[in-house]
Amino acid sequence: MENKYNNILLFSILIIGVVFLFLLNISLGSINIPIKEVYTSLLQGTCSKDSWNYIILNYRLPKAIVAILVGIGLSISGLLMQTFFRNPLAGPYVLGLSSGASLGVAIVILGASFLPISLSDFFLSSIGVIIASSLGSFIVMISVLVISKKLRDTMAILIVGLMFGSLTSAIVGSLTYFSSAEKLQKFTFWSLGNLGNLTWNSIGILTSCVVFGIVLSVFSIKPLNALLLGENYAKSLGINYNKTKYIILFATSILAGSITAFVGPIAFIGLAVPHIAKLIFHTSNHKILFWSTLFLGAIIMLICDSITQIPGTDIILPINAITSFIGAPIVIWLLIRKKKMLG
Repeated sequence: MENKYNNILLFSILIIGVVFLFLLNISLGSINIPIKEVYTSLLQGTCSKDSWNYIILNYRLPKAIVAILVGIGLSISGLLMQTFFRNPLAGPYVLGLSSGASLGVAIVILGASFLPISLSDFFLSSIGVIIASSLGSFIVMISVLVISKKLRDTMAILIVGLMFGSLTSAIVGSLTYFSSAEKLQKFTFWSLGNLGNLTWNSIGILTSCVVFGIVLSVFSIKPLNALLLGENYAKSLGINYNKTKYIILFATSILAGSITAFVGPIAFIGLAVPHIAKLIFHTSNHKILFWSTLFLGAIIMLICDSITQIPGTDIILPINAITSFIGAPIVIWLLIRKKKMLG
């Protein structure tokens, strides 16, 4: 009973945290806007200054929404992969989706000179980069799903994903070797991640993909608990292993692939947030772990995005640098703290 009340309290704190950090994220930037004004603008569509209202609704609100979507999607896909492969180092990109997306973008940015001028101009636009990244992730996703039909061992699927990653990285490396400094710079900027370049139409598509992936993931909560003790144990409980496997792989592909396509590869979140959730809630029950990971993913991504916006300046740091720089020490500290508590 005590654990139940503790979980209710923790979830209440997480929900309040998401709301507060969402408002704080929107208020921070080159021009600091009071949280009260942000609240008024979001509820009434206007605030005391028209310029503030314009900034909030057209620039900061879309970016804050994208931060939440990215945090939720990558965290849940990381949880799915860690449980499915029973590997604490597995993340949303172990299937090679990020590498596939990088290959698609590398081909259109670094290999643009080999394309006709009309196609080159289109693919170098923001929409073209999204399409190329989506195609790269989609091709890898289909390849992994097809190969997984012939592989019964989950570790073999993991190795296949890693091999896809190595193969695409080799091709990207070859393209970078023959590319100009300008093209290399553009590809590097994409690989550092960017939450702020999406239109409302793009956000709508990304939201649809993330919601679809989360809904698929919800159906795998019960099988995930069974998979903690292995494939044979799950089958003994009547779990349809093959169906569960395809749902998990497809959900991860949709979540990680769509996010990478729209904002670039984001490090740390998918790998670390599930561990943070386990350490905070002291459970491996996915009925609790799933939703705690979801909320924590949104919170940590909002924190990281807020840090990228240096107050009072126009400088915006790369989101990938912040997620790794802030996230890695947090996980190390939590693991040390857990060790001391157990010791």
